[in-house]
Amino acid sequence: MAQDFLDKMRSNSARRARRARRQESLEDLKARALATPRPAGVTLSSGGFDIIAEIKLQAPSAGKLADAALDIGACARSYAEAGAAAISVLTEPDRFGGSLVHLETASAALQDSDIPTMRKDFLVDPHQVWEARAAGAGGVLLILQMLDDMALAEMLEAAREAGLFVLLEAFDGEDLQRSRRLANTPGLLVGLNCRNLRSLKVEPGRFEQLASEFPEGPPRVAESGLANALDISLVAELGYNLALVGSALMQSADPGALLAGMLEAGREVRV
Repeated sequence: MAQDFLDKMRSNSARRARRARRQESLEDLKARALATPRPAGVTLSSGGFDIIAEIKLQAPSAGKLADAALDIGACARSYAEAGAAAISVLTEPDRFGGSLVHLETASAALQDSDIPTMRKDFLVDPHQVWEARAAGAGGVLLILQMLDDMALAEMLEAAREAGLFVLLEAFDGEDLQRSRRLANTPGLLVGLNCRNLRSLKVEPGRFEQLASEFPEGPPRVAESGLANALDISLVAELGYNLALVGSALMQSADPGALLAGMLEAGREVRV
């Protein structure tokens, strides 16, 4: 069930955070993170539509997406060269095959560009936000359903202090209503993930059903189940400013061409 999945992810994430705190204090981590160059933020194009391209080796809904020997740096560079506005990197190890090393590798590969990486994980502790900054990320994803108001405020404050943008992920209308209270947060993107957490199936109709629930101001991100240029055209027509695309790119024989085609489709709609 939905809460069972999120509760499991929350528990695993909290355990990882406790282990990381034992290995390095928050104060030492902050100092190490702030000694790194300030990361780039997300810059939206004048074309009216952008894509956050994702690197992930596996997913519960799709199974294995790429070999463990994937050249993470080369993948990140190819996405950037194809026009991605940011590179999302899964760091959750148990269900997604991710690692902070993947984030570090992607960030290093893009260090001479203005394209940021984003840590995508089930983050529950400010320590994990600072881990992202220390790994070179320019942003983090935060899931509304995993964080109560106090925890969310702590995470947003950590992101602000670390200089990171935040993709705030919603799954339903209640999440989007809650996001409205945060609409004035600097560097905020608000995303709608159309995946049903109970069945893990995508429900693309949610993009239209919930489009009117978004807060005014922050860029809107469509997430999950976007496989081709037509899918991108549809969400662009609904007023979304970006799409987060992962599995389709990871499974494509030519991800750069697919990404470029998606961008063209989205921008044709927004002209």
